[in-house]
Amino acid sequence: MTTSREIRLKSRPNGLPTPDNFELATVDVAAPGAGEVQVKNLWMTVDPYMRGRMNDVKSYAPPFQLGKAMDGGAIGQVTASGDPAFKEGDLVQSGFGWREGFTAPAKSVQKLDPRGLPVQTFLGAAGMPGLTAYAGLLKVAALKDGDVVFVSGAAGAVGAMVCQIAKAKGHTVIGSAGGAEKCAWLKSIGVDHVIDYKAETNLSAALAAAAPDGIDVYFDNVGGAHLEAALNSAKMFARFAICGMISIYNATKPEPGPSNLAQLIGKNIRMEGFIVSHHFAMMPQYVAELAAWHAAGKVTWKETVFEGIEKAPDAFIGLFRGENMGKMLVKLA
Repeated sequence: MTTSREIRLKSRPNGLPTPDNFELATVDVAAPGAGEVQVKNLWMTVDPYMRGRMNDVKSYAPPFQLGKAMDGGAIGQVTASGDPAFKEGDLVQSGFGWREGFTAPAKSVQKLDPRGLPVQTFLGAAGMPGLTAYAGLLKVAALKDGDVVFVSGAAGAVGAMVCQIAKAKGHTVIGSAGGAEKCAWLKSIGVDHVIDYKAETNLSAALAAAAPDGIDVYFDNVGGAHLEAALNSAKMFARFAICGMISIYNATKPEPGPSNLAQLIGKNIRMEGFIVSHHFAMMPQYVAELAAWHAAGKVTWKETVFEGIEKAPDAFIGLFRGENMGKMLVKLA
């Protein structure tokens, strides 16, 4: 491999990103020197958090730089190695997505053991989105016996795993998603009550009907009206894990907050935001449980796949249009 195509951030979006915010470039890929590996990417991920990195603001992850290749999770195969710990053909995981290949220090990639799973699973159910669901539900929301769990964005990569982990542990689960196809899939994987938010005129009323006695846990991927509905239906001492608020990521001006935040006080609700990188120590425990659940037929997953590096911007933009069921991925080779 001597050249690679990569996606660069051409301009910072105002609102929903458009194809004009991206550019495709071809670069040379050097042969690996001592302590380096050359990798051909097979798969890359696009995730909602990347939208925040397109803004030139300080956050928990550095902003993407204009005119430079973007980055993110990727699975690839070593094509040449200057490090004795890696050989040609080894599968590796890296943060060098949004490109077809690269040469980098060997310490910046991790050798991957697929354990019989498709390799792309480690960008989804067995990777960061899955761990986000696991840590957010069990540690941040402190799931307890008998809890009723409400999940927004329930047909997405994180939300679907939250639903299934809660079901695997014996809980009643209410999931919200947009459209009949997504809702039918959620029912097929055992979600007890499914709300099609696109078909509802009053989300709070729909949630109250699904959970007449209230909810104990809310796992938030959406924010906005979903958060307001969850506050209305929360029981005393409910716990809210705030993972994402995709409904406002492309807002061009500050969105109004929920009008009912005072319920946090009277209901003694604990609401906590979290970032998965603070919970990576839970990954071995999670993967072990995931393998057991998968073997028992308690957990499955969906993937929405775009093919070719040139389609990566379309895949990313599709996240905010609700075009994905489960994990959104780009197949590169």
